[in-house]
Amino acid sequence: MPMSERSASLAEVLDEMTAEGAPELTEHLADNALRCYACGHRCLINEGKRGICKVRFNEGGHLRVPMNYVAALACDPTEKKPFFHALPGSDTLTFGMLGCDLHCSYCQNWLTSQALRDGAAGVAPNVVSVDRLISMAKAYGASLVGTSYNEPLITAEWAVDVFKRAKPEGFRTAFISNGNATPQVLDYIRPWTDCYKIDLKSMNDRNYRQLGGVVDNILETVKMVHERGFWEEIVTLVIPGFNDSEDELKRAADFIASVSVDIPWHVTAFHQDYHMTENANTTAEQLIRACEIGREAGLRYIYAGNLPGRVGRWEDTYCHACDELLIERYGYIIRQMKVTRAGTCPKCATVIPGIWS
Repeated sequence: MPMSERSASLAEVLDEMTAEGAPELTEHLADNALRCYACGHRCLINEGKRGICKVRFNEGGHLRVPMNYVAALACDPTEKKPFFHALPGSDTLTFGMLGCDLHCSYCQNWLTSQALRDGAAGVAPNVVSVDRLISMAKAYGASLVGTSYNEPLITAEWAVDVFKRAKPEGFRTAFISNGNATPQVLDYIRPWTDCYKIDLKSMNDRNYRQLGGVVDNILETVKMVHERGFWEEIVTLVIPGFNDSEDELKRAADFIASVSVDIPWHVTAFHQDYHMTENANTTAEQLIRACEIGREAGLRYIYAGNLPGRVGRWEDTYCHACDELLIERYGYIIRQMKVTRAGTCPKCATVIPGIWS
C-alpha cells in the first residue's frame, strides 16, 4: 500500500479510538477553532484539522484525543527508562500509543512515534482497557506504571486514566517524555504522576528545530517539572557531530545544575538508527568525558548509559557527601543496593534524593 494511503487508513482507525479531550488542555476559540495545550506547540486547530502530532484533531469544535489502545507494551527494568533514583531493581509496565510532536531523525521508537508520518512504520493499535493494564502490571510484579514509546504528552488523557487506577493500587507512575510541555499539561498530569524523565537533546536551537522543536520550551519544562515536585531525571543522547562538543555539554550541565544539582543526568551512547546513519556511534571515552563535565558543573549524580561495563564508576550511585558506593550497576542489573528505605546513605546518613520505598 502506498505511504499516503497507509497513513490515511491508519489515521481513520485511530480516529475511531478517541474521546473528547480534557477541558484543562483545550481553549475554545471563534468559528469552532481550538487551541490545544497538550504540548509546547500549542497548536491552533481549525475545524476538521489536526495538530502537529496528527493524533489530536478538531471535530465540530470538539478536541478528539487518543484513548483505549496501546501500540507498544513491555514490562522491563525501571533503570531502562532510565530512572536510577526510583525504586532501583524494580520493573515498570510501560505502555505507548502512536504519534509524536517531534520528528527526530535518529528516533529509536520511530515505529510508534512516526506511524502517521512514515508509511514504513506499520504498527497497529491494540484495543485495551485500563483494568487490563493494571491487571498486567500486578501479574508481572511491576512497581511502576509508565508511558513511553511515543510522546506521552500528546496522549496525556489516556495516561491519566491509567494512572488514576494505578495509584490507588500502590503503583508509582512515570512519564518518559521529550519534555516539550506546557504549564497546563504538567498541572493536568501532576496529581497522578510521580516521575518525569526528559530528553534534553541539545542546547542548540538550530538542532532542536531540525527535530521539530524549540530549545527554550524544553529548558522551561525542566524548570517547571522540578518546581511542581515530580521526581525528575534528564537524559542526553550524546551524538558525535550533533551535540557532543565540550561547549554544548558544558552548557547542558550548567543549566541542569542551575535548576538543581540533585537532578540525575544520564549521558547515553548513540547508535545509528532510523534516518541518522552518517554519524559515528558514541565511544566510552566520549561518555566518560561528558560525565566529567557534569561533575565539574557541580551535578551530584551523573550516569553513563548504553555501554555497560565500559564506563567505570559512571554506572554507579555514590553518596555525594562521603563517596560511599550506594548502588552498583551493570547495565540494568543492580549488583548492590545500600540506600536505606528512608533514602539515606548508610555510612553518613546523608539524604539521597529519589524514591526509595
